[in-house]
Amino acid sequence: MAVLLAQISDLHLDGSERATRRATRVMDHLRALPRPVDALLVTGDIADHGTEAEYEEAARILAAPFPVLPCPGNHDARPAYLKALLGEVPDDRPVNRIHLIAGTAVLMCDSTIPGRDEGRLDSETLAWIDAELSALPRDVPALIAFHQPPVGLHHPLPDAYRLEEPDGLAALLDAHPRVAAVLTGHAHTAAASTFAGRPLIVGPAVTWTLRMPWEGDEPADRDQPPGLAFHILGDDGRLTTHYRVVL
Repeated sequence: MAVLLAQISDLHLDGSERATRRATRVMDHLRALPRPVDALLVTGDIADHGTEAEYEEAARILAAPFPVLPCPGNHDARPAYLKALLGEVPDDRPVNRIHLIAGTAVLMCDSTIPGRDEGRLDSETLAWIDAELSALPRDVPALIAFHQPPVGLHHPLPDAYRLEEPDGLAALLDAHPRVAAVLTGHAHTAAASTFAGRPLIVGPAVTWTLRMPWEGDEPADRDQPPGLAFHILGDDGRLTTHYRVVL
């Protein structure tokens, strides 16, 4: 049976009316769908400054009748994220979680480097991914999600702050053919590429949209409506993605 996942990214909640309105609009849209999604993935930069107040607001906005699966981005702060968003004990270690959704394993990984905008899946996280994938039953497919894309997207802004040292992840994908695709955020643009022989899907941002070089010199298009993605992983292991904007 196919699994239906929604993905949003880069909410950058900062207490402003604009950020709150845009995030609320997207969640209202998702909650009103005639058929609910099996889960919502939120691929980082949930807060803008990493404060507990921002995560408390995020928890209220993201409350939904379906599972909501977040991972941190470079604007997020692990202790406050754990305490105010997940209701867990604050910690500085990578925040990695695995979820079984409609027969599919979704690994939400922490690619953040505290204090930096670039990302990296550190040795602890790579070992965790390997162990979790190895422990799954043979017939369970998997998706891996984190914040910074591991490939260039042909824009100097996200390309300067992408995932560093991606070879470790590539080796894991070679060892685990059950992984159907890699999902990321960070770039503020809906994009599709490949990485290590897998589809690489970049979710659009809620807060503002990246203007590509051929679209103008100012990178942040704040007039575009917030975006989201719908991913369908079919019984044949093929991932199909549909992008939407929420007016």
